[in-house]
Amino acid sequence: MNTKQLTNWSPQMLSVLRIVSALIFMAHGTQKLLGFPASERGMPETFSLMWFGGVLEMVGGALLVIGLFSRPVAFILSGMMAVAYWMFHAPQNFFPTLNGGDAAILFCFVFLYIFFAGPGPWSVDAKRGSGF
Repeated sequence: MNTKQLTNWSPQMLSVLRIVSALIFMAHGTQKLLGFPASERGMPETFSLMWFGGVLEMVGGALLVIGLFSRPVAFILSGMMAVAYWMFHAPQNFFPTLNGGDAAILFCFVFLYIFFAGPGPWSVDAKRGSGF
């Protein structure tokens, strides 16, 4: 396969990146709010900062999976992950591999990319012809 043939698949791979990232992200929300998959932490108190984070992870993740309102949702989630990194991970240690924040950094920049690139062709937004 040559470079041109690979490039032809870029739009579809953008959709795959969005869907897979959103599914993984959504699992963090279901873990916080529904206890699945099970966690040692337990569920956060309703209306706490962690609870709001779980709601954004679960609802925002679901919206990104289907590609609905993708750009504004990706922008909000990117910002959320930047805040999460600097509030919860960075104070523990300078190095992301040691402070457990490497996933937060990756989510932040993947969602920021989706904000700029759009959801790809396999999305509700694309089917609606939406600028979102």
